[in-house]
Amino acid sequence: MRETVRQSLEAGGLVAVPGLLAWLTGFPFLFPSLGPTAYVLSVRPTEPTCAPRRVVGGHIVGVVAGLLAFSLLAPSVAVNGSLAPASSVGLRIAASGVLATALTAFGMLATDLRHAPACATTLIVSLGLLSTVPEAVGIVGAVLVLVVIHQFAYRAGLVTATQ
Repeated sequence: MRETVRQSLEAGGLVAVPGLLAWLTGFPFLFPSLGPTAYVLSVRPTEPTCAPRRVVGGHIVGVVAGLLAFSLLAPSVAVNGSLAPASSVGLRIAASGVLATALTAFGMLATDLRHAPACATTLIVSLGLLSTVPEAVGIVGAVLVLVVIHQFAYRAGLVTATQ
């Protein structure tokens, strides 16, 4: 039970700084795929998928693939509610998500930057939720903050690698 509490507090602590930055700036430094990244870093920090280069690189691949798919298939569209059934807008946004996921999987496998939460990042971008270049840079910045905090805590012995 002690380990469960420690890992839970660590996962929450990892998103605290991006959350604080989001609150102070109004910029979306806190987004859905950051949670799964914090979780795997706190629960399985020694797994190969949690290597800093894979965490950051995987999210970069996801962001780039998402931006590419969105700009090709659904520019200026965003999923912010329900879409009309069988609409062309719905088809474009769905195709953007499918293409982004395939490109992200290919990019992560081809470059050995596997980090599953990055597939959520690519959907966030390709569905138009955070699809501008500044927002994409913010995503990568938040991931970098998360990784730096985790590495500092891990190297300082504040967190352990028990599994």
